[in-house]
Amino acid sequence: MITPDVHALRDEFRLPGMRVLQFAFDGHADNPYLPHNFVHNTVAYTGTHDNATTREWYEELPDYQRQNFWSYLKRAPGTSADAAPELLRLAWSSPAALAIAPLQDLLNLGSDARMNVPGRADGNWRWRVREDMLFSEAFQRLQDLTESSERLVAHETSVETQVVREASAQI
Repeated sequence: MITPDVHALRDEFRLPGMRVLQFAFDGHADNPYLPHNFVHNTVAYTGTHDNATTREWYEELPDYQRQNFWSYLKRAPGTSADAAPELLRLAWSSPAALAIAPLQDLLNLGSDARMNVPGRADGNWRWRVREDMLFSEAFQRLQDLTESSERLVAHETSVETQVVREASAQI
């Protein structure tokens, strides 16, 4: 549990907050994981190594959260194959300083690609990317998304430099 003291410490040292989009669709407009509630000094994630892949997450969502998800996106309901690309788009188009997606979400993989189940001692950290997966058209879609959301970092500018520059501009 993240306490108010932890939030205060994070803010005092200007550390970015973490927002996992898979936690966003409970139906409450003030949910801090919804992108419209993000502050700039945030890292947006579709999911993490401790979550189900986004495809698996969607398949396990209760119906009301699926409806909240599609309503938030302002589009007709889709399938589990649509969920990961939509969460990537949400993260990349958010006001968060950084956006991160697990490779499994970029590749739109299901439950067989889950990395870790917290509290389970066996069977974790066994998924491996295959070489043929690294030539997927998903990487071109990521490039296009990165460009269209204006997240492309110039080669001569490190991400660290860019984040520091943006954080300084907000002071």
